[in-house]
Amino acid sequence: MAALNLQAIESSFRKLQKVFPEINLSLFERRDALDDEVVRNLLAGYAMVNRLLKDGVDLFAMGNLHYWLELNAVVLCGPAGSEPACNRPLIEATEARFYDQPDGGIGDIVDWVHRNPGKNVWRRAAGVFIRILSEPQLFIEGNHRTGALIMSYMLARENCPPFVLTEKNARAFFNPSSVFKKSSKRNILMKLKMPGLTRAFSEFLECQANKAFLAKAESVKKSADETSIHAN
Repeated sequence: MAALNLQAIESSFRKLQKVFPEINLSLFERRDALDDEVVRNLLAGYAMVNRLLKDGVDLFAMGNLHYWLELNAVVLCGPAGSEPACNRPLIEATEARFYDQPDGGIGDIVDWVHRNPGKNVWRRAAGVFIRILSEPQLFIEGNHRTGALIMSYMLARENCPPFVLTEKNARAFFNPSSVFKKSSKRNILMKLKMPGLTRAFSEFLECQANKAFLAKAESVKKSADETSIHAN
């Protein structure tokens, strides 16, 4: 299980911010601005993923599914403690959708993961992301951002670099995502196409992986040692 290099992740987002207006103009669908609030919330999300990894939390265990909602709340509202300023009705409606949405709630995603244990982590991460994004979407808002965090958790849990949006991979990430977003899980033709989409997106994930977004082994050991000292 790996840890994330949060400094490298922040540096990547700051570089992307500078060129994102230009990138946005070239996308199939325009995205919201990558402003300071969006970046701050995303970085808080990666920090939460890092804590989940450190604590050995299994996001796919039935008792831990609430962490998905917490990650979504972080990307929408900011770190824990910022929620009062957020849209509480939206958060509550998202929770109801998350658990109860037919063919599109968290049960659909967990079932798919349990049915595909033999697939490599890139394929599983791609499949989960597509199922978060395709109709009906898992969350009311923030599906791209929360999906990126979930993929990062899955990849780092198996010692692979997390997915981080960069100036080099932004177009190749957002353009296929526009296709996923318009696809329906309930459509029979789409179900036939899903394996091919998953395979292609998993290849993209693996090709753009950057080990710089993983913490170095000595840094992880130092952090663990410091935690042990404080505990004693």
